[in-house]
Amino acid sequence: MHQNWSDKISNSAQLGGIETYVIDNGPGRGTRIAWINTGSGLRFKVVIDRAMDIADAFYNRHSLAWLSHGGITAPEPFSNKGLDWLKTFGGGLFTTCGLDHVGGPEGDEYGERGLHGQISNISAELESIIQPDPLAGKMEMSITGTMKQSTVLGPNLELRRTISATLGQSKIRIHDEVINRGNTVAPHMLLYHFNFGWPLVDEGTNITWQGEWKPREGNSNKIFREGNDFHKCIAPLPEHSGGGEEAAFIDIIPDSSGWCTCGLHNAEIGLALSLRFQKKQLPWLTNWQHWGKGEYVTGLEPGTNPPVGQAKAREQQELIFLAPGETRTYDLEVDVLENHKKITEFPENKM
Repeated sequence: MHQNWSDKISNSAQLGGIETYVIDNGPGRGTRIAWINTGSGLRFKVVIDRAMDIADAFYNRHSLAWLSHGGITAPEPFSNKGLDWLKTFGGGLFTTCGLDHVGGPEGDEYGERGLHGQISNISAELESIIQPDPLAGKMEMSITGTMKQSTVLGPNLELRRTISATLGQSKIRIHDEVINRGNTVAPHMLLYHFNFGWPLVDEGTNITWQGEWKPREGNSNKIFREGNDFHKCIAPLPEHSGGGEEAAFIDIIPDSSGWCTCGLHNAEIGLALSLRFQKKQLPWLTNWQHWGKGEYVTGLEPGTNPPVGQAKAREQQELIFLAPGETRTYDLEVDVLENHKKITEFPENKM
């Protein structure tokens, strides 16, 4: 950030920072929010009562995220049955899925599990909000909270999340810790359901990732098939009205430091978005494409597993188990690129 504001401001909120409030109308009434303004053109909304997921996100005049018809709703912590998750799915820049199940509804001898688990319907207990203090040379800002997915006489998993940014930089950093607070071994699955929408996502926008891939079972495979350019966003599809969609599971390739990069580049508006994460933490990426009219969205979803469900992961011996007291950490970065040099360095990954 340019330093020409020195001696010219009384309140650092002129540059950016974190502002909290409570929604007072509609289905989200009573839901706590934190607006984070990085002062770089990037600003985004953390939904404190929905696992500290990020809903709206903007860069200057451009929206980055896809928002569902319902938008932000109050949490429904006991809606973990069938497809109930979809009733309160607001879309947003990302929605957390897990902490013990990622995938469709299922049931077995270990219990009944609804679509994508409970965590996004659990409110945070805030630990801290740290504001930037540019007059003192402190440009960092962050919000930290914990969400408890617990059952008496059963599994007790805790998600401790810190979302941070730097004043003057167009980057979001997410640091998560999942801790088994119970006294028995607990299954664990986690997926970050990033949802991108117009105008970042438009006809001709490039979807970038590299790695071996396979289509999700049960899809029509009209998009994710050999010879088709599924790295390019297309016009709305009539067959994607309602529940039409396709997805691919990708064994994403990391760089020499273990970081994986995927994202989007819309040359028409001169904007790119990079999503980075550690391969050793999140070895899988799912690319969800849903080109419905009025529900036009693509998802890039890093995860511990493909969203095949706890039962399938257990059967494939790929289900993670956390011992009592054990912690796993996850780190992701979202970087908005507008500078021409940075965009040209952004990898236009192909099949």
